[in-house]
Amino acid sequence: MFKSEIYRNVAKMLSGNAVAQMVGLLFYPLLTRLYRPEDFGLLNIFLSIGGVLLLMANADYHYAVLLPKSEKKAAAAWQVSALCSLLVVVLCGVSVFFRETIAGLFNTPELAVVYPLLPLFVALSAAWMLLNFWFTRHKCFGIISTYQVSQSLSNALLKWGFGAAGRMQWGLFVSTIFGLVISLIINIFSTFRSWKAALLHFDWRQIRLAAKRYVRFPVFSMPRSLVNYLSGNLPFFVLTPCFGVAEMGFLGMGFTLAFRPVNMISSSLYQVFFQRFAETVQHRERVMPFFRTFVTNTFAIIIPGFALLYWVLPSLTAWLLGEGWEVSGQYIRLMLPWIAMSFVGNCVSSVSDLFRKQAQMLWVEISYALLRLAGLIVGIVSESIEVAIFLYSMSGILAIGFQLFCYRKWIKEYEAGLDGGNELKGA
Repeated sequence: MFKSEIYRNVAKMLSGNAVAQMVGLLFYPLLTRLYRPEDFGLLNIFLSIGGVLLLMANADYHYAVLLPKSEKKAAAAWQVSALCSLLVVVLCGVSVFFRETIAGLFNTPELAVVYPLLPLFVALSAAWMLLNFWFTRHKCFGIISTYQVSQSLSNALLKWGFGAAGRMQWGLFVSTIFGLVISLIINIFSTFRSWKAALLHFDWRQIRLAAKRYVRFPVFSMPRSLVNYLSGNLPFFVLTPCFGVAEMGFLGMGFTLAFRPVNMISSSLYQVFFQRFAETVQHRERVMPFFRTFVTNTFAIIIPGFALLYWVLPSLTAWLLGEGWEVSGQYIRLMLPWIAMSFVGNCVSSVSDLFRKQAQMLWVEISYALLRLAGLIVGIVSESIEVAIFLYSMSGILAIGFQLFCYRKWIKEYEAGLDGGNELKGA
């Protein structure tokens, strides 16, 4: 197993993620004693808005970087994504003039104060996302791990430093920006020679061809990603005006403690698996054995561990974060089954892009978002945030279970084509 290239790549990604997560977990007990739940609630709203703009920025063309065999075509797809990002960052800058109106929508006047930092956050995050997939194409997983560790460490140290100095809300936001800047500088200086020739030479004919060839990504994949992200952040968009910023601080910390390690690990596996799946399909080999083994074994490991975690979460979060923060642990308990499904589903979600099923998955995501919204509305009507979180989580279990069923069906169709000796359409 350890001689296999895919396991070596996973090990590189997970080692960086493990260090990054340990840094975050070690600093959170300090940060929760320096900052108020309201401060974290405001940061969650800021990052939720920034995440929506970030998804629009690259128009999902960055996923296409992994697909062509030709290096020139891959560079053209990268450049299409870069141009889209530039346009969105400019529009984001224009939105700063309407920050008071945007803050009013969330019933959070403090948002208007920090909103001018948003265009910079989107620009820096989009730049890394582009480089990230270029490095993934070339299996530079060590570089990606270096970025993750440096970003997590610098972010945590800066937040602690600003908090200790009494710079509360601004400390969280400025630290987030400078953490991205430091990590990008480290990786750009160390790798500039290896990618500048391919990525900074613009062949406009190839760019137009790439934009046309991979148009399904902005037409179907990007709306799907937007719907997925919006539905994933619906609690902050919908519940904030009803339950307040402080409650969103507790919920946001629950999401952070639960999903940050899960998402960083699953995103590492996603990148390695996407590269592996793409290479496997290019060579017309079977995908199902790996897919089935991963899903089965992962559930066998996660379910017993999460069952044990359920009983200790409130006391564990109170011990870790300080008095009063056990509320975050109570929220995580309600989300545990959904967290398990999310981990497995995120790791193998590249199957839909691999077989160009973005249109079908868009409708799945829309249905998923409507289910989530219905759950939150029931919670608002019943004036119970616990009911809202529970129903929101249950909708996730149903939707991700259906997605896994679809992935399995598409893989079987692909392999049936191999058995019949026919060419796979869209592979």
